[in-house]
Amino acid sequence: MKDTLRLGVDLGGTKTEAVVLRVTGDEPEILAKHRVPTERDRGYDHVVQTVASAIDAVTAAAGLAEPPPIGVGMPGAITRAGLIKNSNTTCLNGRPFRADLTARVGRPIAFDNDANCFALAEAVFGAGRGAEVVFGVIMGTGVGGGVVVRGRAWSGLQGIAGEWGHIPLEPRDGEPCYCGRRGCVETMLSGPSIERAHERRTGERRALRELAPDDPTLEAAVEIFGRALAIVIDVLDPSIVVLGGGVSNVAAFTERGPAAVARWVFNDELQTPIVKHAIGDSAGVLGAAMLTRV
Repeated sequence: MKDTLRLGVDLGGTKTEAVVLRVTGDEPEILAKHRVPTERDRGYDHVVQTVASAIDAVTAAAGLAEPPPIGVGMPGAITRAGLIKNSNTTCLNGRPFRADLTARVGRPIAFDNDANCFALAEAVFGAGRGAEVVFGVIMGTGVGGGVVVRGRAWSGLQGIAGEWGHIPLEPRDGEPCYCGRRGCVETMLSGPSIERAHERRTGERRALRELAPDDPTLEAAVEIFGRALAIVIDVLDPSIVVLGGGVSNVAAFTERGPAAVARWVFNDELQTPIVKHAIGDSAGVLGAAMLTRV
């Protein structure tokens, strides 16, 4: 890859971050960074303006007269009509955000799901570097995932590739999910769901980080992790799985998670490496910048 400039934006529910990168080979150098609150409660038009202003601000901070190729990572997918769906920044749902932002900026913009951006950053710069197929797992306030094939994010026909958080493991008796179904993986492996399970079991409200490594609630969560991720591996058979999000920082998922997956995977042994992320909080915005990779 030649030495080139790229601009990435990570549109999150809480903050919006933009960077300008210089990429030499497969190494990124951040030339400028701009971070502002998203303030999604102020509505759709405000979010469009926030992202457009962030692009302008980081371009100026990098000393550029005009922005380099732009990529934007954001929650949700897109319908056939070009409208946003499945975004937890709910003011975007049903709106033509991609078209409106492109018109406001006046330049082509590459878009993708934020989980795919995480996976792409880890595939290009991080723990999945050099792997042919990377499955990036996000376990935090929600559960999602992204797929990267030969250095390119793969969104799928319907823009839902990697959405393992909505595999319905317990469709009859599980907790209701915001998607309208019951017993989705997200209702069992997100940080808040694990904390709720602990409170139901013990009557005590405790943060996930406060649970002992051998806590039965955590043990149950690792077993669910094994069942759910084995389904992904059976279908996709990725070269590597990279774990991200706050829940992935709980050591049980990297230390005991692979054994739990091995108990359920359709093979006599689990060969798939399951590793912790290497980049951290910057993965989303770095991956967004790499959406324009050619």
